[in-house]
Amino acid sequence: MNDDSAVLLTIGQLSRLTGLPVRTIRFWSDIGAVPPAGRTDGGYRLYRAESVARLELVATLRELGLGLDEVRRVLAKETTVADVAATHVEALDAQIRTLRLRRAVLSTVANRRSDTEEMTLMNRLAKLSAQERRQIIEDFVDEVFGDLDADPQLKARMRDTTPELPEDPTAEQVDAWVEMAELVQDRAFRQHMRHVMELHARGRAGQEQTPGAYLWFAKKLTWLSDEARERGVAPESPEAGEILDRLLGDTDRAEVLGRLTAGMDVRAERYRQLMGIINGRPSPVPQASAYTWVIDALRAHRTRG
Repeated sequence: MNDDSAVLLTIGQLSRLTGLPVRTIRFWSDIGAVPPAGRTDGGYRLYRAESVARLELVATLRELGLGLDEVRRVLAKETTVADVAATHVEALDAQIRTLRLRRAVLSTVANRRSDTEEMTLMNRLAKLSAQERRQIIEDFVDEVFGDLDADPQLKARMRDTTPELPEDPTAEQVDAWVEMAELVQDRAFRQHMRHVMELHARGRAGQEQTPGAYLWFAKKLTWLSDEARERGVAPESPEAGEILDRLLGDTDRAEVLGRLTAGMDVRAERYRQLMGIINGRPSPVPQASAYTWVIDALRAHRTRG
């Protein structure tokens, strides 16, 4: 009976059997990954037949990106291939996310024809962690609302609506996040939004301060105005005045007009659009058309009745 374990192979024979260069086998042998079983009288290394399988395992592990220390630990059975593979999957996932983000940033730079300064800014903003992105929004909300007596649900909604840049963002999402970060850190935009919230807080004074009342009013305003516009009701018509009566009751119309006019800012609308792009949601329906109709109706019917 043949005993394969007694068969000894030269390094040249191992090279022919495995397809690996002699210098590679010699290097792996020198570091102990594939130790020789003995030597010839002339000093040449000899290997057992099972060294073929060992070399193929080493080659596979190296092709998959394992370091020499990890290869030695697997061969010494200090760890398993499965454990090492799991660790490398995590590392590769992180590298893939990084590469995808770099690609998205570079694509955005190319599309925007960015200069060096803007490219550096985009790269820095794109690499922020989810917590760092949330902090930028929280800082914006804190400055806009401050200690104002604003609708708590409105404030909570703005704080909780955070840009969640995905692990594999598109160039459009990276571009939207960069634009959003620039927008919420713009001093003029912050001051405008603060002014809008001050008007809102003044409008709450002396009224029933039910949480969510502001959001409900905005929805009701949109529904009524959309219905009126679909039916072709002109803002200056008597019917428009009746709609305002149902919508506002005894509320100070001048105060509502001032609040809506201040809120008609294209940057605020852009903020909502950018949030939808970043989070992969459909763009919100613009409020401008609904607000414009109500503003025109309020100007035409400044007093009730």
